[in-house]
Amino acid sequence: MRKSTKATLLSAIFMGLGQFYNRETGKGIVFIIIEFIGLALIPYFRYSIWGILTLGETPLHYVNDIAVGDHSIFLLIQGIIAIMVLIFFIVFYIINIFDARKTGKIRDKGGKVKTFKQFLKYIWEKYFPFVGLSPAIIAIFFIVLLPIVFSIFIAFTNYSSPYNLPPRALVDWVGLKNFKNLVTLKIWNSTFWGVAKWTIIWAALSTLTTYFAGLFLALLTNLKGLRFKKAWRGIFILPYAIPAFISLLVFRMMFSGPGAVNSFLSQIGLEQVGWLTDPLIAKITILVVNLWLGSPYFMVLMSGILTNISKDLYQAADIDGATKRQKFFKITLPIVFYQTAPFLILSFAYNFNNFNVIYLLTDGNPVNAAYKYAGHTDILVSWIFKMTYDQNQFHMAAVVSIIIFLVIAGLSAYSFSRTKSFKEEDMIQ
Repeated sequence: MRKSTKATLLSAIFMGLGQFYNRETGKGIVFIIIEFIGLALIPYFRYSIWGILTLGETPLHYVNDIAVGDHSIFLLIQGIIAIMVLIFFIVFYIINIFDARKTGKIRDKGGKVKTFKQFLKYIWEKYFPFVGLSPAIIAIFFIVLLPIVFSIFIAFTNYSSPYNLPPRALVDWVGLKNFKNLVTLKIWNSTFWGVAKWTIIWAALSTLTTYFAGLFLALLTNLKGLRFKKAWRGIFILPYAIPAFISLLVFRMMFSGPGAVNSFLSQIGLEQVGWLTDPLIAKITILVVNLWLGSPYFMVLMSGILTNISKDLYQAADIDGATKRQKFFKITLPIVFYQTAPFLILSFAYNFNNFNVIYLLTDGNPVNAAYKYAGHTDILVSWIFKMTYDQNQFHMAAVVSIIIFLVIAGLSAYSFSRTKSFKEEDMIQ
């Protein structure tokens, strides 16, 4: 039997044996330690897998002032962590087999096997980026991936108040029932589509208004002959420099019923306006306030682009007799749009999930009697907040979160694929 085959079989039977057979003692010790750690964790894996499959059998209760029983959510989280750790051991098990096979082939050909020190040096030099990124990858698993997987799993349970809320009660798996209810039950269906429609309108209008307002301000501050350009830019950037939550709370007080704006209208003999109580006016108010907050960002971004446009293009256009309007639509706007298109898409994704403006300005109000746990100005993310923080409807909130995640992830992936850095990645290798 060839040495590579023997080494592969030995490593498949027990991690590290193939490395010992190949006379790689250092690597063999490392893999054996990992194997023993995995074997020691078998009771933990068994209990965790049982927990994630059953979500517990006995609700928490007190016996002689001692809490006993199962907490479904703790079991679910523990089960997800156990699966991630198990994946880690499986990856090392596969690496162990392929490593033993690779070294065995070198021995079959009469080659010299690296010492453990030489192997570490080889890994450090060839796979340094992966070694450097490994802490970040581990952090992503437990800080980013764990909450995402947890939310996905919650969407397939009945985790909600008042009957399935731990620790007094257990949570059960319900399959696709929540997704079905979101589509078929009228109260959930009408709320979801109504809020989703406004979310898309809000994200699109808030992005476009801030984008073109920023372009307008950038053009103004770059006009020839304009004096004190730096001062004007400094003034226009102030709304972006001030913390948004302060500005939003100030606007909320200004536009409230007895606020400064309505008081001024009353003093000049005009009727008060329901800035935050009339559904249509409240939505317009949100867009105007967001325009104040967001346009300075695009102004700064586009100012840099405008100053870098070659003057030769405009000189050539002047020679051809082009008007200012033609120069704007044929030269300025295409170049600016080309440079800022990824930012425009990312801004849409951000506004799609812009919780602060909605919550701090209107709290999703005015109330909509036809909606379940949502108001006229609620977007999907603020609706999720209300379902979790106020109503304990975690199962339906998780379903909507998955939909938001798919939309945002798709937009982010698309915007990244459209950037020059992504397209030119192969050119710099």
